[in-house]
Amino acid sequence: MMYENLINREGYIEKIRPFIDKPIIKILSGQRRVGKSYIMKLLIEEIKISEQAQIIYIDKELEKFSDITQHQELYEYVKANLSESKKNYLFIDEVQEIQNFQLCLRSLLNEQLCDIYCTGSNANILSGELATHLAGRYIEFSVHSLSYTEFLNFNNLPDNNESLERYLTIGGMPYQYHIGTEPSIVYEYLKNVYSSILLKDVVSRENIRNVSLLENLVAYLADNIGSLFSAQNISKYLKSQKINIPTQTVINYLRALTNAYFIHKVSRAEINGLKIFEIGEKYYFEDLGIRNSVRGLNYRSDIGKLIENVVYMQLLRSGWNVYTGKDEEREIDFVGEKNGEHIYIQVCYLLADEKTIQREFGNLMLIKDNYPKYVVTMDPLSHQNTYKGIHQLHLRDFLTMNI
Repeated sequence: MMYENLINREGYIEKIRPFIDKPIIKILSGQRRVGKSYIMKLLIEEIKISEQAQIIYIDKELEKFSDITQHQELYEYVKANLSESKKNYLFIDEVQEIQNFQLCLRSLLNEQLCDIYCTGSNANILSGELATHLAGRYIEFSVHSLSYTEFLNFNNLPDNNESLERYLTIGGMPYQYHIGTEPSIVYEYLKNVYSSILLKDVVSRENIRNVSLLENLVAYLADNIGSLFSAQNISKYLKSQKINIPTQTVINYLRALTNAYFIHKVSRAEINGLKIFEIGEKYYFEDLGIRNSVRGLNYRSDIGKLIENVVYMQLLRSGWNVYTGKDEEREIDFVGEKNGEHIYIQVCYLLADEKTIQREFGNLMLIKDNYPKYVVTMDPLSHQNTYKGIHQLHLRDFLTMNI
């Protein structure tokens, strides 16, 4: 099995590398088509270079593996392909397509027959089945669409405002390496990805009956990136548009879209202490290109939403637990927590006047700890400035810094 022209996504490989040959299952999770299989292929190439390895590779999207539907069939296939003279490595793509897969993985792990790697694109199944049967015996690595720097690398583009605009327009699905960055071509591909996610990972898996209601909900989320709302006020709004959808159905559909890693839920929390509020949350898209392809893009009116979405995803890729901050009357766009450290970020397209400056910087200045505080903008004058101790960053600088 040879893979030519693989572009390295070294950040993910660095995280996984310490666990190679360790008796723990490695799970790569994320939305369909974000590059989980690609990262597995990078791992396979690395293992083959350093080891006399027997690679057992199962891709549940290929017809040749369609007869592996149950855990017993998976176990029998693996046993039949084990080598007695080489170290065995098992790679399973879209493991959730195999019923009760966790029973087979537990047995293989107990028997120490192979080093196990899996990908999956449904959070509910992965967390539920694995937590029940393999608690403490697996580690999960979240895989996301391309970061801005990966986007530049994949497409051999310079770091300039034109490249940033292209990234905000077409997103970072890795397959663009094969089809280029022309929006009309990329959008046709992304519409197919969107349909596949909705059909395979949301509608079929979650037994959703009313697809048109689901699509109306996606459209609402696309139009309201970064807005605070609840399932109840979504339901009320859709009813005002003659779309009758009960609050509980909205909750179920939001959960289904989140389980497919299509959207990400961000809860509100107190700035001091990070107490989580039960009401009010924001949703962001895993990939802006998919959002733009299915909803249409008006760059001028959408730019604020796009910037906020891309800042959130950069924080997520960098390992931060992200909340929307609230304290009395203040709102902070993003509060990040990682290993006991914090980061505070306000996002604004342009600092057009003194009132905007006071709003964006003023809320951050009232936070009395010494953790980093940033205002991220696309203001032409915002490259690496400070204002009363608050760092002002251009979006490009933020997306290329190590946070």
